Amino acid sequence: MSYILTLLIMLPFSIALISPLLLRFLGYRVVAIINSISLLLPGVLGFTYLVCYNNVLVEVLCEIRGIGSFAFLLDYLNLPFLLSISVVTSSVCIYSIPYMNYRFREMLDEGEDVSGWSMYIMLYTLFSSSMLGITVSTNIIEFYLFLELSLIPSFLLIALYGYGDRRRIALIYFVWTHVGAQLFLIGSLIYGMHTGSFDFYNASLGRPLLGFGEYLPGGLAELSSILMILGLFFKMAVLGMHFWLPHAHAQAPTPVSALLSPNLIGLAGYGILRIVITLFPSITRSFSTPLILLSVATIMYGGLVALRQDDFKRLLAYSSISQMGYILLGISSFTTIGFTGAILHYLSHAVGKALLFMAAGIFITEYHGLRSISRMGGFAANHPYLFSLTLFGVMSLTGLPPSSCLISKLLIIAGASSVIVEMGLSSMILLSITIIAGIGLTLGYTFWTIKRIFFGPIKFKNHTNINTYFTIAMAPIALLGLFVFIYPKPFVDILQNILTQYFTWSLLQKP
Repeated sequence: MSYILTLLIMLPFSIALISPLLLRFLGYRVVAIINSISLLLPGVLGFTYLVCYNNVLVEVLCEIRGIGSFAFLLDYLNLPFLLSISVVTSSVCIYSIPYMNYRFREMLDEGEDVSGWSMYIMLYTLFSSSMLGITVSTNIIEFYLFLELSLIPSFLLIALYGYGDRRRIALIYFVWTHVGAQLFLIGSLIYGMHTGSFDFYNASLGRPLLGFGEYLPGGLAELSSILMILGLFFKMAVLGMHFWLPHAHAQAPTPVSALLSPNLIGLAGYGILRIVITLFPSITRSFSTPLILLSVATIMYGGLVALRQDDFKRLLAYSSISQMGYILLGISSFTTIGFTGAILHYLSHAVGKALLFMAAGIFITEYHGLRSISRMGGFAANHPYLFSLTLFGVMSLTGLPPSSCLISKLLIIAGASSVIVEMGLSSMILLSITIIAGIGLTLGYTFWTIKRIFFGPIKFKNHTNINTYFTIAMAPIALLGLFVFIYPKPFVDILQNILTQYFTWSLLQKP
């Protein structure tokens, strides 16, 4: 057996660990490019394999009694996650070359000790690689280990290279997301200790363990599923469990912000769908109404608070909270079309938010720490390429063509509508108005921000030329969003068919 998927996933881990050694013989630009390529290969080759062979790829690594099988899985359900993480992390790695050079100089000028390229590139690639591992896991313990591995390097990246009171902010980020991880782990232990296995996908038979958690005695099934969902909600930063996100995402070094916001927090939604709903389909289906209400409240809260922000990165952080509400709304519908929309929206959000955070980072580096939107204006005339890429990022959040978000939001709304119409006339009208208002809020704060940044009076007469690395790094991310819009079949049609086969829908429908 070739274990090609295992090799692809472990390649960036290996490159990360030897990067400090490589830096002794190669320049930091060469090492960053090597790391970038290692991150790109799993997503691109994984996509190519599925499209060409249309066959699920499962590779069993080991079996541990009482825990289950550790295996890597590639199918159409995790393909959008794997592909978007791979492209974004690879591109942002290139983006880091000029950005971190600026950040290192800035920290030296402030008289701070700087952990240079060897530490940064190792932590960055470990963080990125761990997210790839999360997407291909088939066992809860395996999933948890990768989830915790993503936390440690991201915490260090914020603590070492962030802004403001970065160590305090990194600690807040670590503590609260770790609380979420522990709640998830406790719920998982309840499931695993009573079933004798922590698998949520049977790697030997090649099928999900649908409904296995519902055989737990007494109320343990409900308790296990609730704890797992609550734990993932902390990671996802839904309303009420979001307070760590604006600080961490706004004050992290921008390459890290471009991974935290679009990639990491959305993986909690993937965990809810792939693990919790798979193991507890009937129980989680009974949570549909409160989950829909929570998702709509998250959409509105994130959008309303984003309207008040003057700091560009902080605005994007609150926008991420709102966008997680859309993913949760699709999941809460418990329909094939809603699940498909939620999965595709993860990819759309990854494209849009990565581009916007990268644009924010360009203003920081090229205009000496500029973050205040009120101090910006007229940049479209001086930076047309940056404006075009930023505009596409906005379109990837608001659902305008030619972005994949147009498709994802239509699917999410269609899935949610099939549930909302069953809630009664008054509830249906109220929720419909709120969802429409949430969509309007997204359009409002994004395009108002674009107007203030790129149009109006030119406030910086002597503009600088943007570093070529920035444009090169942003282009592949925009092309990914455009590609999915032009060729949505693997992410919509095939995915819906797979989801229909993946779940026994009779368990998910109301009696």
